[in-house]
Order: sequence, then structure tokens, then C-alpha cells
Amino acid sequence: MDNVMLSRMLFGSSMAFHIIFATLTVGMALMIFFAEIMRTVKKDDDYAILAKRWTKGLAILLGVAIPTGTIVAVMLSLLWPGFMEVVGQVIALPFQIEIFAFFLESLFLAIYVYAASRISPPMRIVSTFFVAFGAVASAVLITSAHAWMNTPQGFDIVNGDIVNVDPLAAALTPSFFATSFHVVSSAYMAGTFVLLAIAAYKLMNPHLSQREKQYHQKSFGLTLVFAFVMSVWTAFTGHDTTVMLYEEIPVKLAAAEGLFETQSEASLTIFGTPNPEANEVIGGIEIPKMLSWLADYDTDTVIQGLNDFPEEEWPPLFVHTLFNVMVAIGFFLLGVSGLGLLFFYLWRKRSRPMPRWLLGLCVAGGPLAMVGIETGWIFSCTGRQPWTIFGVQTTAEAATDSGNLGMIFFFFVVLYLVLLVITGFVMYYYFKRNPLAQDISAFESV
Repeated sequence: MDNVMLSRMLFGSSMAFHIIFATLTVGMALMIFFAEIMRTVKKDDDYAILAKRWTKGLAILLGVAIPTGTIVAVMLSLLWPGFMEVVGQVIALPFQIEIFAFFLESLFLAIYVYAASRISPPMRIVSTFFVAFGAVASAVLITSAHAWMNTPQGFDIVNGDIVNVDPLAAALTPSFFATSFHVVSSAYMAGTFVLLAIAAYKLMNPHLSQREKQYHQKSFGLTLVFAFVMSVWTAFTGHDTTVMLYEEIPVKLAAAEGLFETQSEASLTIFGTPNPEANEVIGGIEIPKMLSWLADYDTDTVIQGLNDFPEEEWPPLFVHTLFNVMVAIGFFLLGVSGLGLLFFYLWRKRSRPMPRWLLGLCVAGGPLAMVGIETGWIFSCTGRQPWTIFGVQTTAEAATDSGNLGMIFFFFVVLYLVLLVITGFVMYYYFKRNPLAQDISAFESV
């Protein structure tokens, strides 16, 4: 196996592991902020308990997100020296600002964790706001560099040298807004669905006390509302990303849809296997004219096919499956959260428990949301191949020529698996030693 593939495998596995924790911290920080708001508005200490317990989970996750993020940053330099040579001259600004966003998040998280009982409710809201703001700012700033890789601008190359650098133009690349909004909305959706899954799982326990059931119902209701809102928002930002691909990276859109021939009234093809010899997707379900309409709100819109581009510049055709899995999960989560809201309202009016089958769907939504995040990121990065910087630098030109990457890849995969198990055990034993009943008693005794 060559160095390019090993570098991609090593960096990809590191990103896939890190993105789990980075995504959850963004989503959970938002929910902690709104839990504090609900506590102040409703004068209900259950929301304070929610915020406290979610914050403990957030702190554990950050304990993994920070070192794995550092590993990813180091790997960028070691595995992709050609890429970093360009990055250092053109798109370093978002990375530099991201340090301050992380500092803001860490500072106010420390204030909230260690001084929450000593500061006023408005100051708790302020603290959690800056935690949430710092988390999402970090995500947006890193996404700025990712968007620039897809639609690079803000520099010229003259005789092999990078000149006329405009850092602001590079940061605000044409794909920046569509990509950033989709990253933020999907992170919020995934984070809220994981919290919703936990609440639903707890509500399925027939041995809960009435007091604990009341607490988990409030957690379920709050996270369900945000899961639905973020699912709707993610559907819209996903559509905006499709429009961006049509306008800026048509070869990636063609690969995502398995479209080989340029055509108007292009169909949207769901699943199936792209076959370049037959110039079609085998076994897919076609929705006539839908792709053209989604790209430009006009069924006569012409969509470029893969055959318009050199075959060596095609992304791997399995991105069609990744794209469909991501979209299918998104619509499943939208349906579950919408149905859940309807039942929650009706069952609450009748003072009846939620149906177990619906709680089961909500539980499934948590891990599925994370699968959607993973497939989305793999699609986004793999769909840019064979380029690291689209149209400027190939992945082969960016990669290191150092040896022993196979052994390092094996070591890091084992390390990530061990970290995942340890994180799970830490979560389990912390909350086992600090049960909900203990927190409820502590708040009620004050």
C-alpha cells in the first residue's frame, strides 16, 4: 500500500475519532445554555440538574476532544507537508483565531463548572452562552479551512510561487457559508439527538421512581424540540450545500448522484450502484427531474455529468452510497423528531406515557445521528479526491514520503479503540457513582 493511501487512512481514522467528540461538545454546549435559560424562566431546578449533569458529560468528552484535536493538528503537518506549505501562506488565519475561540470556551466552562453555585442565574446563562459560542466558533473556523480546500481562492500561483495572498478572501471562500451552516446545524442535530436518546432510554425503564420520571420527561421534551428544529434546519442547509455543489464543484455533485451524462430534467437517484461502463446507476430508485429542481429550482436546469470531466479526476463512485446514507439518516431523524413532538403533545395532554416503540426510535436516533455525521464528513473529504486543494494540489503532491506509516496507523487505531472504551467506562462509572436521585435530593434540600 502506497504512502498516499496510508496517509489518508491514518489521518482519516484520526478525524473520524475526533469528530465524534467535537460534534457532541458543540451540540451539548447549546443544550446546557438552553437548560439554564429554562431554569431561570420556569424557576424549575430540574433544568439546573439537567445543565449540571450534561456539563459533567461535556467535561469528560472535552477531555478526549482536546488531545485528539491536537493529534489531528500534528498529523496535518507530518502527513501532509505539501498541503501545510500552502496552508501556512494562505489559510492560516482561521486556525489562529480558533485558538482564541477555544480559550473562550475553556475559560467560561471553568467558571461555570467551579463557580456555578456562587454566581447568579443571569451570570450562569452568560457563562454557558460563551461556552456554546466558543464551541461553535471553533467548528466554524475549522470548517472555513475545509471549505477553502473545496473552493480555494485568495491567492495566485506564479511560477510555482504563492503570491497576492488575501487571507480574508481565502477564509470567506464561495463554499464557506453553505458548508459552515450545514456543519453547525448537523452538529446541533447530532448532539441533541444523543441527549434525546439518553432521555428516551431512561423513560423506557419501568422501575423509575415518579420523581425521576418527571425529570427525564423534561429532558425528553426539551431535547425533542431542539432535535426537530435542528433536523429541519439541517435539511435546509443540506439543500443549500447541494446548490453550492452545482455552482462550484459539479463533478462532486455528479459523483454524489451517480450522474454520468450531462442533461436537463436530471433525475434524483436514491441508492443503487454507479456503473461507469453502463453510464448509469444500477438498482437505484429515480425521482424524475428532482435533481435539476433541487440544484436551481427549475426542472430544465442542466446538470453536468461525470463524462464531462477527465476520468482520473472523478471522485470514488462509492461516495454515491455515502451521500445517500447521510441523507436517509437525516430524513429518518426529521421524521422521528416530528412524530415524537406530535405524540409528546397528545400524550402529555392525556397524561399518558410515550409509546415504547416511539421511545425506541428515539434511542436509535442517537447512534444513527453520529453515523450520519461520520458518513457526511467522509463524503465531503472523499468527494474532493483526487485533490487535497481542489484544482490546485493533488493528494499525492500533498502527502509525505516518510516510511513506517502502516505500523503507526495500526498503533493509532488501537489507541483510539482503547480511548473509546475508557471514555465509555468513565461516563458509566461517574454517573453510576453520582446517581440522579442524589442530585435531586441535593437540590431539594437547599
